[in-house]
Amino acid sequence: MHSLRFLSIAGCRSLKWATASTSWIQLPSLIAIDLSRTDVPTNAISRLISNSKTLKLICALNCISVEEELVQDPSVFRNTKGKLVLTVKSHIFKSIAAMFPGVDVKEQEVFNQCNWRHNDIAGDTMTWLEWILSQSLLRIAESNPQGMDEFWLQQGTALLLRLLKSSQEDVQERAATALATFVVMDDESANVDPARSEAVMLNGGIRILLDLARCSRESAQSEAAKAIANLSVNTKVAKAVADEGGITILTSLAKSMNRLVAEEAAGGLWNLSVGEDHKAAIAVSGGIKALVDLIYRWPAGTDGVLERAAGALANLAADDKCSLEVAKAGGVRALVTLARSCKLEGVLEQAARALANLAAHGDNNDNNAAVGQEAGALEALVQLTGSQNEGVRQEAAGALWNLSFDDRNREAIAAVGGVEALVSLVQQCLNGSEGLQERAAGALWGLSVSEANSIAIGQGGGVAPLLTLARSEVEDVHETAAGALWNLAFYSGNALRIVEEGGVPILVSICSTSGSKMARFMSALALAYMFDGRMDEVALVGTSSDSSSKSVNVEGARRIAFKHIETFVLTFSDPQMFSVAATSSAPAALSQVAEVVFIHEAGHLRCSGAEIGRFVAMLRNPSPILRACAAFALLQFTIPGGRHAVHHAGLLQKAGAGRVLRAAAAATTASIEAKIFARIVLRNLEHHQSGTST
Repeated sequence: MHSLRFLSIAGCRSLKWATASTSWIQLPSLIAIDLSRTDVPTNAISRLISNSKTLKLICALNCISVEEELVQDPSVFRNTKGKLVLTVKSHIFKSIAAMFPGVDVKEQEVFNQCNWRHNDIAGDTMTWLEWILSQSLLRIAESNPQGMDEFWLQQGTALLLRLLKSSQEDVQERAATALATFVVMDDESANVDPARSEAVMLNGGIRILLDLARCSRESAQSEAAKAIANLSVNTKVAKAVADEGGITILTSLAKSMNRLVAEEAAGGLWNLSVGEDHKAAIAVSGGIKALVDLIYRWPAGTDGVLERAAGALANLAADDKCSLEVAKAGGVRALVTLARSCKLEGVLEQAARALANLAAHGDNNDNNAAVGQEAGALEALVQLTGSQNEGVRQEAAGALWNLSFDDRNREAIAAVGGVEALVSLVQQCLNGSEGLQERAAGALWGLSVSEANSIAIGQGGGVAPLLTLARSEVEDVHETAAGALWNLAFYSGNALRIVEEGGVPILVSICSTSGSKMARFMSALALAYMFDGRMDEVALVGTSSDSSSKSVNVEGARRIAFKHIETFVLTFSDPQMFSVAATSSAPAALSQVAEVVFIHEAGHLRCSGAEIGRFVAMLRNPSPILRACAAFALLQFTIPGGRHAVHHAGLLQKAGAGRVLRAAAAATTASIEAKIFARIVLRNLEHHQSGTST
């Protein structure tokens, strides 16, 4: 004990401070003591200051009683008799610089070895100080006590960045770990404090961390990559990381055979891949292949490396070009393998999200079909809709929704029990999150495009929960439910079920009050299907032969539906504009109306030949309201530039709709809206026909 020069009791509690301080005073060689994160009282520190003859440095960071005393009396340690006392209230850099009398030391360079190379005692003291500061700052970052923002922003961040340059490897790594930790406000949501993360960037920390990440020590690589990953949650910092070449460095680390290094690097790529500007750079650097290879390298690894790799691939797959690179690198099979065999919920959620994003692109991207054709993919996703984890269920339903846009996938999903699984999911998610509700309804919407699936959904109990979701105040939820109900209503048995389950007032409410034009449009179309006459025969049979059939007033429901369909169509009518269009032969007049009434989202809707045929038949319906609604719908489906407009125009031409449309445009009993809409559809057909012929 006589030779003890440096002592740390950091983190200790409930000591007998009077006894302890008395014994420390008697140590003949004691130079420095670390009391950080203890409950040391100020009088014990004052006793050391007054009575120790050898003590030069007292470190008391994050000592609650000391800090409270300093708030009450900032001068409590004013007379330190040449001893240095470091607290979170101290100007630490300036205080340390005072340890080198007669030497011109810049405050930010106090840890530079040049300052003490001719003084062994000072060198030993600074080496110890680096060690205990890195330890204390890490522990403070981990506990994240209240009221530390000022400290971190004014000097804590700068201290950590200087410690990153220490010659002591363990000090470097602890400083990197502390930087990774102190910016995170909430581990569950991974929220990052913007001021703290930007303080690292503004103090040059990104370059320092990237330099450390490129060193040969794997432990340092891992901690530096973790810090870069956490800091990159902040979009400004992410840009700085990318600008400093961080994407290439992280991609290189993701290829490491050390799992911890690869895991943290994958986490960095995951966070960077959130930014649209960084996706292409990750692909160019080889990051996509590196992430796919991670899954193959550690297929039974811990959730960390697999979740990060799958999460990064999910973000990248949201970009059309990057999604093709993911597939090219073997990503479809890797992700399906995770979905089929992994038991870790975080991994399953990200794998399902990645598959959903891969399947979400347009007609020029064949990943949708590729995912569906991968062995076991659809079965795995259907099975995941029954997961105990809501996030997994949500992403699996989202993947099935996207996959159902492909005709072959749609039938294959049904063949592996998808209809039953999704009906069960929509029944169980009525109290779930909005995202889960939207995706569950969306998957049924996608499957219900086919007749067999639509009938199976109706018979399997899908109508009632969809109507419940249609009552949601959340636009995305009731819009998606309205889309599914529109498809279901095409078939008379389902239409009757919707009426019996009280669906008319629900659809009427959407049609009248929703803030979503698409939701109002699809609910109006569902009502039109239900009351264009095809349900009547089924209603008669159902009410006369099925004793369990619910009693419904079809005529009363029809009147209510027609009233609100008419009101919906009239909301797109401008009397002056329509009057000009009715009397003018100039194309510009019709173009102006078309531009005003077009619902842009409706351009993504794709109708079958049977559906288009039904709208053509509605143009001949005795009800002028249904005729106007049908013309309005066909206008939406054929507007030039719509995703499926050419397809719909071809179906109309095949059905010989031109004659019916001309009759509708000239009908004396038709409303001005129906006539104008029919003329616009004819104009659209001419446009598509001329485009095809050229």
